[in-house]
Amino acid sequence: MPELPEVEVVRLGLAPVVAGARVESVEVFDTRSLKRHRGPAEDFRHRLEGARLEMPLRRGKFLWIPLRANDQALVCHLGMSGQVLLGDESSDFGSHLRIRLDLVSAEGKPCVVGFVDQRIFGSMAIDDLVSVEGPGGWGSDDPRIPRAVSHIARDPLDEAFDLDAVSARVRGKNTEIKRALLDQGVISGIGNIYADEALWATQLHYRYPTNRLSKKTFALLIQNVKDVLVKALGEGGTSFDQQYVNVNGKSGYFSHSLMAYGQQGLPCPRCASILVREPWMNRSSHRCPRCQRVPRFR
Repeated sequence: MPELPEVEVVRLGLAPVVAGARVESVEVFDTRSLKRHRGPAEDFRHRLEGARLEMPLRRGKFLWIPLRANDQALVCHLGMSGQVLLGDESSDFGSHLRIRLDLVSAEGKPCVVGFVDQRIFGSMAIDDLVSVEGPGGWGSDDPRIPRAVSHIARDPLDEAFDLDAVSARVRGKNTEIKRALLDQGVISGIGNIYADEALWATQLHYRYPTNRLSKKTFALLIQNVKDVLVKALGEGGTSFDQQYVNVNGKSGYFSHSLMAYGQQGLPCPRCASILVREPWMNRSSHRCPRCQRVPRFR
């Protein structure tokens, strides 16, 4: 599933095109991609057509585009295989095109946004915006956030991320560190890939108890999370197949820089022990058995 860097790459690609653009027409080819919209396809079209779009925003893995002079936003949920692609009037975006938005940019140029989703786990929806303290999401100072996203915590790259408060909350929990990292209500934007990478960098086992973490170790872990997210952003995100692409259909290259995730059977870049992949919560965790030893459970 796309994580923070992949969603931010999409946001950055959309921003110069959709900010200030007017929605001329909307076509919904598969209503299953409106499953999070409260209303039929006709309602979705009615609310969007004629609307002026603002700067795209993001919190964690969630992306939305506020509607100008309106307390509503177009929320894009990428799910497992969703893509938001840019094209022109002749673009058909292939057989998995679910929703098409024809726009006229702020400069008066026609453009097309295509929502493509092979597995149909993602969606688009119009949602009400609610005010929060500080900027609602990454990308502007707008203090509003979609109601459906309001329970999502800030991510470590957010300037309003409160390390001390998050540290106290995590270290006060009786859980495992990877569970805490993936809890979007505590820390957003981190998924399986970047959790494994940050835990490897911090030399922590994924099952390390959060209530035994020191404040210093947790701060180091969050710094490693930030470092790996920033590096992935610089390389366009992580792509293992053509499902994870930016708005121009280009794959990310951070998969070539991974130290632990997907590297089972290869030597650890730090100590040369063979990295392992282990089942965890219906998914997998990757670690170095020497650098990230199994913790002793009391």
